[in-house]
Amino acid sequence: MLQILIVDDDKNIRRYLSAVLSDAGYTTSCADCAQMALDIMENVKIDLIVLDIMMPDMDGYSFAKLLRDCNNDIPILMLSAKQLPEDVKKGFLSGTDDYMTKPVDEAVMLLRIKALLRRAKIIYDHRLTIGSTIVDHDTMTVTMKGSSQILPQKEFQLLYKLLSYSNKIFTRMQLMEDIWGPASDSTEATVSVHINRLRKRFETCTDFSIVTIRGLGYKAQVEEELI
Repeated sequence: MLQILIVDDDKNIRRYLSAVLSDAGYTTSCADCAQMALDIMENVKIDLIVLDIMMPDMDGYSFAKLLRDCNNDIPILMLSAKQLPEDVKKGFLSGTDDYMTKPVDEAVMLLRIKALLRRAKIIYDHRLTIGSTIVDHDTMTVTMKGSSQILPQKEFQLLYKLLSYSNKIFTRMQLMEDIWGPASDSTEATVSVHINRLRKRFETCTDFSIVTIRGLGYKAQVEEELI
């Protein structure tokens, strides 16, 4: 069972978050300060941290930065009453993976936690599993119903990007810069050509589809239960 560490100096918030996360099927540990959190992390394998900013001794910004400076890439969801853009920016610059303001929407928080854990698993495994479809980054292969095919590099990178952030919309420019690089001589039409090739390859796939969002770009559409 996945273990989530709640770091917050307010005991009522710790109890509330622990109850919400436990009901969602997670195991929780709680700390009221950064030092206690570090002590817990020495003895318990933590999969994700839910982190407050305003704490005694070391605030959430400093704690997140400390972990990143130590090359600890554990997913961090920062929760704070601070809502100003500069506060959010400071949170991301310190190393947090996501930022929510209090009071949080329970359903949205759980969805964001699920997304963070999924992305962490993708990075660790170099593999995506969407329903019965397996996408292997190391071999650039896609396996469906026991049959595997190796994709050309750019097609694979494009598919892997879209499926890693399933149901998220990417503009053609974003995909161009991420896959081909900002210095590429290719145009946005190149993205469209590769999208069409992927659609042709996977036209019989029922686990995902690549959808055009008119005026915006593309997304890999995946049913929530398959993620």
